[in-house]
Amino acid sequence: MQRRRFLSQATTAAGASIATLAAPAIAQGTPTVRWRMSTSWPKSLDTIYGSAEELCKRVSVMTDGKFEIRAFPAGELVPPPQNMDAVSNGTVECNHVLSSAFIGKNTAVAFDTGLAFGLNSRQHNAWIHYGGGMALLRKMYKQYGIVNHVSGNVGVQMGGWYRKEIKSVADLNGLKMRIGGIGGMVLAKFGAVSQQIPAGDIYSALEKGTIDAAEWIGPHDDEKLGLNRVAPFYYSPGWFEGSASITSMVNEKAWEALPAAYKAAFECACAEQTMKMLANYDAQNPLALRKLVGGGAKLGYFPKDVMDATYKASQELWTELSEKNADFKAIYPSWKKFQQDEVSWFRVAENALDNYTFAAVARSS
Repeated sequence: MQRRRFLSQATTAAGASIATLAAPAIAQGTPTVRWRMSTSWPKSLDTIYGSAEELCKRVSVMTDGKFEIRAFPAGELVPPPQNMDAVSNGTVECNHVLSSAFIGKNTAVAFDTGLAFGLNSRQHNAWIHYGGGMALLRKMYKQYGIVNHVSGNVGVQMGGWYRKEIKSVADLNGLKMRIGGIGGMVLAKFGAVSQQIPAGDIYSALEKGTIDAAEWIGPHDDEKLGLNRVAPFYYSPGWFEGSASITSMVNEKAWEALPAAYKAAFECACAEQTMKMLANYDAQNPLALRKLVGGGAKLGYFPKDVMDATYKASQELWTELSEKNADFKAIYPSWKKFQQDEVSWFRVAENALDNYTFAAVARSS
């Protein structure tokens, strides 16, 4: 009896000690921090804007509500084209963006999002976290007073919506297209005119004929934006980015002022959303694509001569940008070597199994 009482008391005391040790330092005098997050997305896009909101909620939960971040839809705090500057100059503490939207400031930010015919989502994250990519990007962003964090990925995108068919490379000449990032620079080599238009304005631009084509992300978002109602031809694949990685840029001074526990919470929330955003798109896109095709969208693939020509032009562009931009030149060799290594592996296992399985499932459906 005494032994049982002793063990019970010891267990209670140990539990109390563990509870004391396990109580987060966050609850013991750490400061309350309030941040604002500007985004590039309208609130209607539940996948990508919803991911930004969920990231903020997770940070709050992990810090017992002591570190709160509020996400704002595109344009509510600053216009989308100013999202990078707003973080750099401290107007907002952080953002949630596609970095390649800011290639006008520095073409090397494209490595943060993804290059044409580049790394897929898994390969990109491998390069960032285990291939030296993060160190190279952090060095580039430091000149702007920014600390970058991978916070999502939409995967391989669709090639966009077109008012007329794309039958050959010649059809790119004079094409006015809403296309973000580096893909527009590739298309310019064929006489196309690229425009950076925020998501909420794409529909009206297509409807009015201000542009002839537009890409956004993929079926789920494209349907929400109603792009199928103003441009019937839907092409695949989105060659202009091997995958599109989402970034949360953080003001360097604001980041350094955070307690270590808050930094860890933010990093964990970003890593979680990198996985969950891609999973969400992968779950939603098949259903949305069937709905779009059932509603009359004319689904097709870019002709081989278009794919071959744009691939060749993109490789030439990397050389040109390396000659013009020291930041691009510093990052490109590491990125290119990593892609070559990844391709050599994915062709052996991933590609072989995927190609067989996709064909087998299609035959048996």
